[in-house]
Amino acid sequence: MKTFVILSDTHGRRGAIEKIFPLFGENDFIVHLGDGAADMRQTAGAYPNKTYVMRGNCDLAGGLEETILQAEGCAVFCCHGHRYGVKTGLSRLAARAKELGCNIALYGHTHRAAIEEKDGVLCINPGALGSYSDASYAYLVICDKKPTATIVNI
Repeated sequence: MKTFVILSDTHGRRGAIEKIFPLFGENDFIVHLGDGAADMRQTAGAYPNKTYVMRGNCDLAGGLEETILQAEGCAVFCCHGHRYGVKTGLSRLAARAKELGCNIALYGHTHRAAIEEKDGVLCINPGALGSYSDASYAYLVICDKKPTATIVNI
């Protein structure tokens, strides 16, 4: 079993990251999907071998454009989402994930938490942890090739 804490769109509001910081030690992967990449410096310093930070459209520097993580027989595509038009639909995101051999896609950008399957790809958006209201993150468990995702409001 592998576990992920997935966050996105913190936009400089580090207080919410500090609230969930104790969770990071208990999980196998910590993924920030962009727009606040710099907010993850402390986390990346504390957990360098399991922290993955994507670059969002509002990030000037730092972060990966996209990456693929392997866990429990699943390939997980991670990106911010703006390059795949996620505000208007998930078809391009799912197509890119499938092209890369991934059955899970993690994305941010919309500030709206969502978990849905699109063309055989489980698409997960943790929402915006940096929101003034409705702040959320996602928790993903993969066990024996079976992913289970949950949105957690804080």
